[in-house]
Amino acid sequence: MKCISKFTALILACSIPALVLSGCGSERADLENAYDIYDTSALYGLTESETNTEVKAFAQDLCIAGYENSDGKDLYTQVAEGAGLFNVATKTTGYAQNVHEKLYPASTTKILTAYIALKYGDLDETVTVSQEALEGLDPSSSVCGIQPGDQLTLEQLLYGLMMCSGNDAAEVIAETISGSSEAFAELMNQEARSLGAVDSHFVNPHGLPDESHYTSVYDLYLIFNAAVKNEKFVDLIHTKEYKAVYKDKDGQEVTQDWKNTNKYLSGEEETPKGVTVIGGKTGTTNAAGYCLVLLSENSKNEPIISIVLKADGRSDLYLLMSQLLSNFSN
Repeated sequence: MKCISKFTALILACSIPALVLSGCGSERADLENAYDIYDTSALYGLTESETNTEVKAFAQDLCIAGYENSDGKDLYTQVAEGAGLFNVATKTTGYAQNVHEKLYPASTTKILTAYIALKYGDLDETVTVSQEALEGLDPSSSVCGIQPGDQLTLEQLLYGLMMCSGNDAAEVIAETISGSSEAFAELMNQEARSLGAVDSHFVNPHGLPDESHYTSVYDLYLIFNAAVKNEKFVDLIHTKEYKAVYKDKDGQEVTQDWKNTNKYLSGEEETPKGVTVIGGKTGTTNAAGYCLVLLSENSKNEPIISIVLKADGRSDLYLLMSQLLSNFSN
């Protein structure tokens, strides 16, 4: 599926040398300071310019998805609000279901949190968990069990974030990178926009419900696609079990065993034939439903990103995901 979104079409329409003659939607032909695609577009992230004469289109290496839904007659599409499958190797969208619709991401938010931590943080840095970082967290929400005064490395916090979906780890990571959760959310929005995720807005590093915290299937593809280019991120989502050993506030050793919430990796869900699941991120809240972002390889060893958002149950989440992989990954 090679439909071009309205945003991409606008970029393409405005990124041709003929602009100096016609403008973009304008009949004027005497523009002295016409839009310079070699400098200005690179500055604003629409293109990446390696030289003043060579322009790389922003979406050149991306799967493009329009607003039209794919034919899902052989799928249980009714069990989820949004879904998509993207072949990273061929740069094609195999399946699209409401991929630009505004939806709540739940803990798939942590994909962006980990991406930013890996980009700006030091994995070997020892972090002391502050009381402030853990204040206000819902005690019934998903946590990895860290306490004020605990001393962990940023790397350990990332395993707690991505494997057992620790909201406590997310808050500590946000404070470590940006000084506060609020400042980190600003960075999240900046990074999301730089990746083209213009239909998203984030207000926290973990994905607990907020009306102002939302994304889309396609934006999650853009963010996840950037994240999996980092080998450490892939290691985080691929690890099935991790033993965290660190010191508490009294200097005593603490050991925790964290397990991945991905049921394909745990063996609780059968992987579709011809597909190898690498890993991903789950997410669940009442508002978001059941969510899963997944990296796999098809029988040709091509990387596949598949996403299901707002499924009505965990079993239906994996049912639809398996159908996507079986029908559209090759």
